[in-house]
Amino acid sequence: MRVDRYKLGHILVDKDMTATQLAERTGLSRATISCIRGGKSCLYETAEKIAEALGVEVKDIREVNNP
Repeated sequence: MRVDRYKLGHILVDKDMTATQLAERTGLSRATISCIRGGKSCLYETAEKIAEALGVEVKDIREVNNP
């Protein structure tokens, strides 16, 4: 699945959190967070860790594909 990088960026700003802090809170590497912020896909479990660390639901950060 893909995390919407724009939604993720806005939530990080709203929470006054850096990507490094997000990596620390999730237990993911900074490189993984960087790739996801760059538009790479990730496992659903990874998105769950990110959502939990941000205090949101996965649906709030999931990229929606509009045909």
